[in-house]
Amino acid sequence: MAKVSIVYHSGYGHTKKLAEAVLEGAASVPNTTATLIAVQDLAEHWETLNQSDAIIMGAPTYMGSLSAPFKQFMDDSSKIWMAQKWKDKVAAGFTNSGSPSGDKLTSLIQLAVFAAQHSMIWVGLDVMPGNNTSTSTAEGLNRLGSTLGMMSQSNVDQPADLAPPRSDLETGKALGARVAQFAHRLQLSTATV
Repeated sequence: MAKVSIVYHSGYGHTKKLAEAVLEGAASVPNTTATLIAVQDLAEHWETLNQSDAIIMGAPTYMGSLSAPFKQFMDDSSKIWMAQKWKDKVAAGFTNSGSPSGDKLTSLIQLAVFAAQHSMIWVGLDVMPGNNTSTSTAEGLNRLGSTLGMMSQSNVDQPADLAPPRSDLETGKALGARVAQFAHRLQLSTATV
């Protein structure tokens, strides 16, 4: 059984919707338990994260960086870092912004570095860009062409029931499934060592 936790912050509901898609993807993998944790509820969930095989992290990108509440979670994990309680856990990340670029890569880099500091194993997105030819459309998976993690875009004048678009939600599901599958593979490989 693989335990996957999705820890996220959402300012306006768009990133929460994406986190729910990631959760759905992880939970779709047989023998996987997936848990959704909002950063504001972390006080009661630190042990859930410590017991997880994989932690998928997500936050909106504000002003070229992760949102402040998510950064607070990162800072609050320093005692866990000191004890290396997340060492060798699988890690991945996703982010959302109002613009197609929105400087989201900096947020994914922040998440990857954070995971590396915790001695975690980073898993990127294995979906080829879905909107980079004359015959492709914005309806394809990975329409923003990210590989380090999952990027999403939500129009700032649309509520979370309209954005992010379906293609981004499907890409989020793909990330959740990939991480859960990788966590299972890692369990099998360490069981035989």
